[in-house]
Amino acid sequence: MTAPPPKLRSFWDRARQVILFEAGGLVLITPPFAWLSGVPMGDSLGLLAIAALIAALWNALYNTVFDVIEGRITGRTADRRPFGVRALHALGFEGGLLLMTLPVIMAWTGMAWLEALVADLGLATAYVIYAFVFNLAYDRIFPIEPTATEALARAK
Repeated sequence: MTAPPPKLRSFWDRARQVILFEAGGLVLITPPFAWLSGVPMGDSLGLLAIAALIAALWNALYNTVFDVIEGRITGRTADRRPFGVRALHALGFEGGLLLMTLPVIMAWTGMAWLEALVADLGLATAYVIYAFVFNLAYDRIFPIEPTATEALARAK
């Protein structure tokens, strides 16, 4: 008999995670992006706010699907994810986001595709590092409370 899938984060917990992640990303990433890209700070903030909205929607979808698949395969909750899977998780998220944001960067800034790709890869690199650290901290600060069945299984 297989164990039931592990408990997932609630809607409100996931919403808090996404909001904190995107707000923190805007605060940390906008100034260096503006400086390195030469795009004015206001334009950079607008661009990254649109990218954050795209990312927030992608974040909710990607994390929920990843958590469901991981939970079914491994039987563990997201807050117990090992470092290697965390790295894969962050890279997968950023790779999908890169495909969605490249056209937006090109349209917003007027950059050619190669220049926009370099800018987007720079953003993706910064966000992969940020996502890894943020999600590790979030999982430690806001652990998923186990169901009664999971608590008994962990106690054995």
